[in-house]
Amino acid sequence: MVKHQPLQVYERQLCLSCLTGIYGCRWKRYQRSHDDTTKWEFLWSLILFFTFSLLLVWFYFWWEAHNDYNEFNWFLYNRSGEWIDGTVPILATTAAGFTYIAFLMILALCHIAVGQQLNLHWLHKIGVSTALLTTAIGFISVNQTWGEEWAVIPISLQATGPFLHLGALVAVTALAWLVAGQVARAEKTRFQVVVLLLYLSVLLGLYMAPLSITSPCIMDHANLTPRPDVIGHQGAPMLAPENTILSFQRALQMNVSGLEADVAISLDGVPFLMRDRTLRRTTDVGKVFPARQLDDASSFNWTDLHSLNAGQWFLKDDPFWTVQSMAQREVMLVGNQSVCSLEQLLRLATLHNHTVVFSLRRPLHGHPCYHSWINDTLEVIRQSGIPQHLVMWTPDWDRGQVRQVAPGLQQTSVEKLPPQVLHQQGISRLLLRYSQASPYDIREFSRSNVSVTLYTVNEPWLFSVLWCSGVSSVSSEAPNILRKVPYPIWLMSPDEYCLIWVAADLISFTVVIGIFVFQNYHIIRWRLSGMHSYNPEQIMLSAAVRRSSRDLNIMKEKLIFSEVSNGVGSAEDMYMENGFDYYNNEGISH
Repeated sequence: MVKHQPLQVYERQLCLSCLTGIYGCRWKRYQRSHDDTTKWEFLWSLILFFTFSLLLVWFYFWWEAHNDYNEFNWFLYNRSGEWIDGTVPILATTAAGFTYIAFLMILALCHIAVGQQLNLHWLHKIGVSTALLTTAIGFISVNQTWGEEWAVIPISLQATGPFLHLGALVAVTALAWLVAGQVARAEKTRFQVVVLLLYLSVLLGLYMAPLSITSPCIMDHANLTPRPDVIGHQGAPMLAPENTILSFQRALQMNVSGLEADVAISLDGVPFLMRDRTLRRTTDVGKVFPARQLDDASSFNWTDLHSLNAGQWFLKDDPFWTVQSMAQREVMLVGNQSVCSLEQLLRLATLHNHTVVFSLRRPLHGHPCYHSWINDTLEVIRQSGIPQHLVMWTPDWDRGQVRQVAPGLQQTSVEKLPPQVLHQQGISRLLLRYSQASPYDIREFSRSNVSVTLYTVNEPWLFSVLWCSGVSSVSSEAPNILRKVPYPIWLMSPDEYCLIWVAADLISFTVVIGIFVFQNYHIIRWRLSGMHSYNPEQIMLSAAVRRSSRDLNIMKEKLIFSEVSNGVGSAEDMYMENGFDYYNNEGISH
């Protein structure tokens, strides 16, 4: 009579069938093998690992680039002429691809853990190749069209580096179980040495990685500078249409210290607020003046500009996914906005005693104000009654003349120049993209009495890093979000970080040593358990995880006949005692 296997054996076989079935479509026992992985399949395992690593970087890039999603969408609009949220399909495909490849990586590690031969199914090979190809194309496309955004990775590592290091340390420490098992069960000494040295090299690199991790947030709490001022870039464009009076009013409600706008000059010499070259995206010009919707915004006179609706587009496109949360009264206010003039903005800032900073776009050649655009803007500043020290003047044209006409203006440069050059030109402020100034640069400018304003800062992590760097102010499209950051997200002293570093390394080292000791002790006890007499064949059979199927079968036969001749039991008993199913063809070559 055939003995029935215990329930746990069936459960183990079921799990093994699912593991090999999903990974390589090997659902039957006879399809599985403990043979060494072929060179071809080993190459595919390396391709899988490389694809996983590439997707991990790609996923991290887009996760941290969230600060600049609106900039990316605006870039797409300038190229296509249509406003779409291009980040949605990118994020969806990235999440799906990363989940799929990560799942295959886990299955591959499980194969190694249970000693199964790696044999990736051809459908998965197509999936891996597709993921690798699309990710590589994505890298190339971003590098050619949005290359400056790669700077977000080293900047974000200043905020995430210490935590990514701890996560990597936990993952590599957990892999010690897999590595220790492979080393203990391997028969070739060379293989054992190579695997062990490779693992220990990675582990040692992680132990020493904090030596290369730098972050301005690792500092003494007493050295933290005051909270940076927040300037509402285009007002509060997440809450109301950009560059409208309502947007600037909402920004003032968020306790901003200044307002920033983009200024163009109308055909009749009125400075007005408009970011785009045309009026298509942010007004209903296609409805009111359909034949002129592609014309430059500065080719319209102020009467025509003021007649356009500058709010309905916001309700339609919902660029920041905020319209659904608005009350009905707020929706009505948004829908009734019109194009805002520079004078309206200046009067609003004067009323609240807030700073104003704007970028001034020169009209096209042939425009009536092509030569007088600077004087026209200065005249509007004078007529608005705003104190000159509240205006940050950014245009580089005719700075000498501007200083003579309006000496009280805060001369601001949008070009990163040495402090000595800035002082020679009478410039006291810098307005730069956040990626253009390192913590060292910020400290150097601060020592030289040059205030630095960085744009566009929307994410709390970026605001925290720049705060710890000592920046004096930031320009943001999300003052409603930064308002909720009264203190850096994290801040620790060098001593605290050193303590965490040493403690994590010691804990990891202890766990790794414990795992290696336990793995060897467990295998030795398993090898010696149930042995009635010293039997070399049984010891070698227990260790023959990596043996070929033919050698394994020969050792099985030697063990069975040896034990039966010694009166231990039947052949079927011996198979069951050593964990082998008598009727299982697993591992047998056909």
